[in-house]
Amino acid sequence: MIPKELIKQIRRIQIYTNRTVNEVFAGEYESTFKGRGMQFDEVREYMPGDDVRSIDWNVTARMNKPYIKRYVEERELTVMLLVDLSASGAFGTIGKLKNELAAELCAVLAFSAIKNNDKVGLITFTDQIERFIPPKKGTQHVLRVIRELLYQGNSHAPVRRRTDIPMVLEYLSKVIKKKATVFLVSDFIATDLSRPLRLINKRHDLIAVTVRDRRETALPSVGLIELEDAETGELVLIDTSSRTVRDEYQGRSANRNNELQSTLRSVGVDCVNISSDKPYVQELVRFFRMREKRR
Repeated sequence: MIPKELIKQIRRIQIYTNRTVNEVFAGEYESTFKGRGMQFDEVREYMPGDDVRSIDWNVTARMNKPYIKRYVEERELTVMLLVDLSASGAFGTIGKLKNELAAELCAVLAFSAIKNNDKVGLITFTDQIERFIPPKKGTQHVLRVIRELLYQGNSHAPVRRRTDIPMVLEYLSKVIKKKATVFLVSDFIATDLSRPLRLINKRHDLIAVTVRDRRETALPSVGLIELEDAETGELVLIDTSSRTVRDEYQGRSANRNNELQSTLRSVGVDCVNISSDKPYVQELVRFFRMREKRR
């Protein structure tokens, strides 16, 4: 049985994201991802005006008259959502937990996809695969995707606490053979990602979505606090009243982010940065328009 609170949350996200898709992203998604390639349609007899470069010489030789290969634009897209549900996602100091923010963002992407008649699939992971939902179309399927994200991200969080991004990318390559647009949603605390990101981006169109909370980048001055690493359980006592401590914390955060952005650029992976204290809609619009201009 699905808890009533979860049903309410799913319904709220459905209403909000549907409105967002209709009012804000109308045309943005389709413009960004249209023209995904050409697929073979048929061989037919040559007609005056046809491009002679399309002639199929093998068929022409067999039939003793010219035939051409006809191609049509491949419209249907497979969108895969890879969502990190490790323990560090159950954190949030304003508005929403990072896991909740990720679920809402994925709902917007999923509803945008099915509105364009594309398929949507989901893989949730920690340092193991938590759930795989094969790509399908339809509103009911998207609602199932949202339910799984919220269910695992909140009341039934995975027992495993750590993250293994190379593992989930390897799993993706095994279960999704056809080229897909892949949104990898994580806080990207993991390191040494260059090789797995590069390899998967050769087969698929990979997009990184970083999910952060403002307190992961800067600390307030509130005196002594104890910080716990959600994935390792390590505890550290720090004095936030010290400017030196706060500056060091902020500097380390900035360095990690700069290293990640540098890695993504080096392997040709686009990035969308979202934070729990800022509207993600603007970041998605910026991303869609950037991709459209680059087409």
